[in-house]
Amino acid sequence: MPDSSLLLQMIALLAVIGGFAGVIAGLLGVGGGIVLVPAFFYAFGALGYHGPQLMQVCLATSLATIIFTSFRSVAAHNRKGAVDWAVLRGWAAGIVLGAIIGVFVAAGLRTVALQAIFGILALVVGMYLLFGRQGWRIAEALPVGPLRAVLSTALGFLSVLMGIGGGSFGVPLMSLYGVPIHRAVATASGFGALIAIPSVAVFLFVPVTDAPPLTVGAVNLPAFLVVIGTTLWTTTWGVRLAHAMDPKPLKRVFAVFIIIVALNMLRKAACY
Repeated sequence: MPDSSLLLQMIALLAVIGGFAGVIAGLLGVGGGIVLVPAFFYAFGALGYHGPQLMQVCLATSLATIIFTSFRSVAAHNRKGAVDWAVLRGWAAGIVLGAIIGVFVAAGLRTVALQAIFGILALVVGMYLLFGRQGWRIAEALPVGPLRAVLSTALGFLSVLMGIGGGSFGVPLMSLYGVPIHRAVATASGFGALIAIPSVAVFLFVPVTDAPPLTVGAVNLPAFLVVIGTTLWTTTWGVRLAHAMDPKPLKRVFAVFIIIVALNMLRKAACY
């Protein structure tokens, strides 16, 4: 039975984390996973958990929350007719395959390796948020055939290694291929479920040593439940703020924040 005082501390920390992630998601349209994974890592570390598989717990728990937020988001976008279901169907097999491969790769890596991978990929995401332009183009239509298979598999694979939904990679990718930004955001919201459902199903059977209390496989149940509850509540605050102010300057601030988090992850990995 886990220590009740430790469990209460963990729940309090997780409530703050979930609240922040929800506000950011609603305000900037950025998936909460890129906030949740490092926040879980620092919170669990502050509570005394530093095991070689701690990052697996952070990734798996973040992905578990994405199952619910993805369904909620795609339903909201679909009511506005913004989701491109043909893209979701065409990319689904590759994304699912990449996600499953990502779990098996992540399960075989130690925390320090996953920290380094997260840091590098988060640095790329942060730099794109800071310097990317909507006018950048590779082509005017999404690829099909072998290139689509490669890109969709890579999207699922890399997203699992970061514990995020498909938005951070999917939205820039679709924008580079000429998909309007609103349709790209709406469609990428569906990528989250395609990534999270199969990956979490496998993560539930990944054995983890020295895990935080009430962890099943690699999914921490208190973190999952608290974050789901708080993000569903605070995301609406972020949406209201987005309508009340210009989010573009805040998006640049958030990009800098992500870059700092990424560099700190890399620093910790180098000094492990």
